This record gives sequence, structure tokens and C-alpha cells, in this order.
Amino acid sequence: MKNLFLVLLVIIGSSARSQDSLYARLVIKKLTSKECFGRGYLNNGLDVAAKFIASELKRFKAEPLFATGYFQWFDFDVNTFPDKMSVKINGKLLKPGIDFIPIPESGSARGKFTLTKKDSITFVADNSPVPIGLSLKRKLTFSVATNSVNVCGIEVLNANQYKELKTIDLNVESKVLTKYINKNICAYVKGKTENDSVIVMTAHYDHLGGIGKKTYFPGANDNASGVSMLLNMVKYYAQNPPKYKMIFVFFAGEEAGLIGSKYFVDNNTLDLTKVKFLINLDLLGTGDDGIMVVNATEYKPQFEKLKKVNESKNYVKEIRQRGKARNSDHYWFSEKGVPCFFIYTLGGIKAYHDVFDTEKTLPLTDYGDVFRLLTAFIKEL
Repeated sequence: MKNLFLVLLVIIGSSARSQDSLYARLVIKKLTSKECFGRGYLNNGLDVAAKFIASELKRFKAEPLFATGYFQWFDFDVNTFPDKMSVKINGKLLKPGIDFIPIPESGSARGKFTLTKKDSITFVADNSPVPIGLSLKRKLTFSVATNSVNVCGIEVLNANQYKELKTIDLNVESKVLTKYINKNICAYVKGKTENDSVIVMTAHYDHLGGIGKKTYFPGANDNASGVSMLLNMVKYYAQNPPKYKMIFVFFAGEEAGLIGSKYFVDNNTLDLTKVKFLINLDLLGTGDDGIMVVNATEYKPQFEKLKKVNESKNYVKEIRQRGKARNSDHYWFSEKGVPCFFIYTLGGIKAYHDVFDTEKTLPLTDYGDVFRLLTAFIKEL
């Protein structure tokens, strides 16, 4: 009986420790689904994701930051590839996302053309009405552009299957969506201390969307993982009221150039002088090699505090440091003098900005420990 009781304690304890990861899996699976279509600008994918996040905030009883609700609206232009897309090299049909991608700012082109070699990885099409360029790449990495150019650019995975590139037969159509409506999602949880100080946690929920009718970039690590962590934080602090008011912001427009966070800062959405600290989260699906902290050299006392918290419990393998960088949504806050970190996990999968960044291949290696490290650090703040 005693042994059975001990087994039950272990099972219950294990279940409690894994609960955050279980919820994370549900969130990541939803955000990487075909319904969200890469959380971009085709098939209403970004809006589906936004409504899901807002519904979770409401379920956890997080308060909307605005009188009108959770959403902060803004717009920008974005280049898309909405129609069926095809590329053939030497008569062989390539698979979009796997064998080729258009460059983000590519224009439209259609037809069959002879290829001329410019160097070992660059080719151009002869006699085409629109300039066509082809580049061989070791990895296909897509992005988002806010404009289109009068050039059709194609990147092809160089798997050494091409002894010679002779012809390209393609059908690529781009379309710039002007003033595409985006929305930041903003909520808060009340603190136990009645003062003006706030702690802000952020993550971007947008990704790259898709190309053509069927191909989309799931964005499991980038950044469904960060969104799941932020929602886990909302759930936790709603049940365990923090000392300070906690504000949670899910940004859109990050992949297009940190547009949502810039809009948030430029429009005085929040009195930034009241922010005690801001933590921006991205790429939280691994952790084999620990975490990286951007702005660590800018805010040394807080970084030392984070390391001390980690050393006390050995949450993650290593905490590495970087200086200031314009590589995520923390940047605009940092420029305004807000003390902040950008934290991402290290090691594990190599998928990034491609069709292979999926929920099924995302290990969430140290997800629970990163969650515990963050909550312990916030308590110290």
C-alpha cells in the first residue's frame, strides 16, 4: 500500500509539472493548423489566430487593456502570393516550400524561358518580359515584404540534383494588399500592490502565412511557442495574483519589420515610465543548450538576478548573453529606455522560417523549466 501511495504521488506530481506543456501543445497545434494558414495574410489566417488568443484571454478572465476590448488596430501593406504557384526546372515540377520559394518582394511572371548562368548559384532568364532571377540555396528561408518589385525572384533548394540548369517554366503571381488590417492583442492581470508599476510580457503571434493555395509556414517554434508561454503566464497569474500589475501583449506585424510593436510604442498605448521590466518571448520550443538573453549587457543587475535564480534551482543548462539587438519586438521599448530582455531558447531543431517548423517536430525540451525560471525571476523583480 505504501509503495502504491508513493507511485500515485509521483504520477500526480508528474502530471502537475507537465500540465503547462500539455496546454502549450494544444495552443501550438491550433496556431499551426491549416485554419490559421501560417498566421499571415491569406485565407484569413491571422484573424483566426487573433480570435483564438482573445478567446483564451477571456476564458482566463484577463482584463482587456482597452475600453473597446483586447484589440489594437493598425494597418500596413504586404506582398502576397495568393494563387496557384508552379515552377519547373528542366521540365521537372518543383514543390513549393520544399523545393522552391519566391523571394518575399517578388513580382509576377509567367512563361517558359532559357536560363543563363551568371555564377555558381545565380541564373537569369533570357527574353522574359519581366526580369527573372533564380538562386540556388542550401536552405529555403522565407520572410515577409511590405512591397513588390518588378522582378520575379525564385530560390531553389540546391540538393546537387541539377548538373545543369537549362530552362525554367513558371507561373508566379504576387499581389500587394494595401492597408491590410492587423491587430495587437492586449490584456492585463491586476496586481496585489496598488501602485503604478507594471511588468509587461510580450510575444508576436504573426508568422509568414503561405504561398499559393496549399503551402503555408506553420511557425511552431516561431512563434506559436512564445504565444503558448504567454498564455500559460496569463493563466498562472490569473490564479496567482502577482505583486505588480501584469500586462500581456501579443504583437502582429513582427515578421514584416516589428511593425505592431512600433505602433504600440509610437501611439503611447502605455505610460512607459511605469514599466518596471519587460520580457519579450520568441522561439521557446527547444532549450537543449539553454537560453539566450538579448539586452543582458544593457541591464546587468537584472541579468545577474536572472542567473542567480537559475543557479538556485538549475532550471536551464546555461544562460547566455547578448547585447542590444533589433531582432524582435523588445527593440522599440529598449529605444525608449524601458528595461527589458528578449529571451529565446537554444539548441534542438534547425527549422526556421520554413515549412518544417511544425508542432509535431517541436520538442519543447525545457519548456516547463523556462516557465518556472521566468515566474521565479518575475517574483524577484
